[in-house]
Amino acid sequence: MGLKLSDRQELVSQSDIRSMTIECDRIGGINLAQGVCDLEVPLAVRQGAHDAIENGINTYTRFDGLKPLREAIAAKHEASTGMAVDPEGEIITSAGTTGVFFCAVMSLLNPGDDVIVFEPYYGYHIATLRAAGAVPVFVRMDPPDWSIPKDRLLNAVTKRTRAIILNTPANPSGKVFSRKEIEMIAELACRHDLFVFTDEIYEDFVYDGLKHIPPVTIDGMRERTITIAGFSKIFSITGWRVGYCVCDKKWARSIGYFNDLIYVCAPAPLQMGVVRGLSTLGRGYYETIARDHQIKRDRICSSLASIGLTPYVPRGSYYVLADMGPVPGKTSREKAMYFLEKTGVASVPGKAFYHDDAGDHLCRFCFAKEDPILEQACRMIEGFR
Repeated sequence: MGLKLSDRQELVSQSDIRSMTIECDRIGGINLAQGVCDLEVPLAVRQGAHDAIENGINTYTRFDGLKPLREAIAAKHEASTGMAVDPEGEIITSAGTTGVFFCAVMSLLNPGDDVIVFEPYYGYHIATLRAAGAVPVFVRMDPPDWSIPKDRLLNAVTKRTRAIILNTPANPSGKVFSRKEIEMIAELACRHDLFVFTDEIYEDFVYDGLKHIPPVTIDGMRERTITIAGFSKIFSITGWRVGYCVCDKKWARSIGYFNDLIYVCAPAPLQMGVVRGLSTLGRGYYETIARDHQIKRDRICSSLASIGLTPYVPRGSYYVLADMGPVPGKTSREKAMYFLEKTGVASVPGKAFYHDDAGDHLCRFCFAKEDPILEQACRMIEGFR
């Protein structure tokens, strides 16, 4: 037979997000494709990591992370949910939210299990499911508010359904799921005895007076919810790879064992940098981040609208999907490339967020940029003809 790649490799390819970053670098443009927050890392976070390095915290940690970080996460979780969790058995820290999601999927799902995914989706969720042999079942949300028809959700359940992925606030749509919507999902999960994997990495990026509702707080959800979050976005440390999950002890140890096998641990001194941030930055820090990003959102949406594109104004996260109808091109990739060549601003083709061609009129723009860079990008967008 000869040497060859595994069959599994066909399930994982370079994302459109990264490929558009490469194209942007090629022309020296402004990258609004990749979800990298360009804001300054808080001094407390930087100093905490530096002090940890100088104090010799540079070796392997326990498979579930350093105790001070687990305790800080437990305090954060209780403050946001009202639920106390045990830092000795219900928290796993890992290599970012992507890392801990992979470990949770490997631990709790079997090949052939169906998993309900809301569409537009985050591509890494789909790639992870497929790499593990699970089968994504898509439930499409309807713009402009990304609503979920109840019948559509109910009809997605099969005899093989084992879990639901709930990303709130959502990438790429910016949807903030309402309590009514989460209760509908929770009722379905309880009725069919499903896990609910949540991705809450953008929990602090919520606008227009809305509130993030942790799904675990809904009746019946504590045992079945795998709460996944992290610090890449709120502390602007995407390269540090520090994320975590909170879940019932019955699931946590196995997730931790997979974490040990695949990643061993998140970087020890960087864990301590996060501890410093969690312990010293008050609510004012998070409120300022949300307020500033709402202003950024309004700025880029105004620029997109000014050239005849239709932005679906996000209520959370730091992305906006825009209808690129007037831009030449048959596919979203062609539209994104044309727009990049004409303006110097990179976006992500909408096809990256759909399993079919439903996203071919859309592109996603990231607005988590320093004000001067975002302002320049908006002027470049407004020059599109």
